[in-house]
Amino acid sequence: MKIIFIGLLFLVPWSIPQAHTQSISDLNWPAGFSPEESSFYVENQIEIQASPEQVWNELIQAETWSNWYYGASEVNLLDDNPGPALMPNSKFSWKTMGLEFISEVREFQPNTQLSWISSKKSIQGYHVWLIIPTETGCRVITAESQNGWLTVMEKLFQPKKLYQQHEDWLYLLKTRVEQKIIQN
Repeated sequence: MKIIFIGLLFLVPWSIPQAHTQSISDLNWPAGFSPEESSFYVENQIEIQASPEQVWNELIQAETWSNWYYGASEVNLLDDNPGPALMPNSKFSWKTMGLEFISEVREFQPNTQLSWISSKKSIQGYHVWLIIPTETGCRVITAESQNGWLTVMEKLFQPKKLYQQHEDWLYLLKTRVEQKIIQN
């Protein structure tokens, strides 16, 4: 009788509630920028052996990006932002992929999400960073959706460039944060 009961336990579908972690699909994208609506979309992720706070503190130091990430240069915080860290609604000017942009922070949820929008006549982009806690640190997802005529050229002539730059940005972020932990 005990054997039958134990056997029945394995046949019953058990459901253990799982904590909900935020993902790209949960985001409220600005109109026209969801992955399904945009002209061009890339998404990358990496595991980092550091707390979300440690990653966040490095990520929001926009004026220092060019010290460790080759894809960002001439980063300057605008308006009344004392710098070097991004804050809610911060505006910053910078160069990336050979173009000058003025970007504005749209989402600022400490240790969780940073998003900004950039707009020019030729290209408009929405860039998201998600930091999701894991047992060994955190998973960082970065995603960017773009619109505008320049995205057509990008898709035709450099379809992997943005993806590769984001891969590099994530790897360099990981390296920087993890090295700081080792040094302390």
